[in-house]
Amino acid sequence: MKLLLIEDNPTMQTTLRRSFERRGMQVLGCDDGARALALWQASLPDAVLLDLSLPGLDGLEVLSQARAAGLETPVIILTARGTVGDRILGLNIGADDYLPKPFDLDELEARLRALVRRSASADSAAHLWSGAAAWCGMRVERDSGAVYFEGQPLDLAPRELALLRALLAKPGHAMAKERLFETVFAGESQVQLEAIEVVAYRLRKKIAHTGAQLVTLRGLGYLLKAQ
Repeated sequence: MKLLLIEDNPTMQTTLRRSFERRGMQVLGCDDGARALALWQASLPDAVLLDLSLPGLDGLEVLSQARAAGLETPVIILTARGTVGDRILGLNIGADDYLPKPFDLDELEARLRALVRRSASADSAAHLWSGAAAWCGMRVERDSGAVYFEGQPLDLAPRELALLRALLAKPGHAMAKERLFETVFAGESQVQLEAIEVVAYRLRKKIAHTGAQLVTLRGLGYLLKAQ
């Protein structure tokens, strides 16, 4: 795994670099936001650890510019700014996970490896949907984003469609309720997390005839599986 570590605290950067190199990772370090963006584009890492308080460019701005430039690398934000507002803002901009300081190194490594595995799975799924193959008879049309079942478009509300597309990216894999909420209700700050349950309930009924089952995993989230 090639890891880009964007962290301006020299002690933290040295500690993380040595720890991850001992675990078999290649680590590229950077302590400046402006230089980090250029390094990210040049090195194309498998994952990025991003601090928010950076000289040059703030970490959120680095992430925003990276996503605008089409860089889809999985990102975990590491920061002492652990308020809910910062977390939501980071996830809305495009972060994949958020770990407040101080953190456990083993947990960080586990989250990193999980993100990279999910990213590889999503890439495979994207390739699947771009062709003729389908899962449980369902296929996502890349240009329109519509979901077809056995050649016919499913009649879904926009939020139901957004939820189904997210779940179809990783069928058979659990997806966190919070992450799905950020996808389905992007930019809707007044909506409560529980609203995703209503969308899931409606979607479950509308895809019952397809042979796919939307499963609720208590305390974890949702997954799609074949009945």
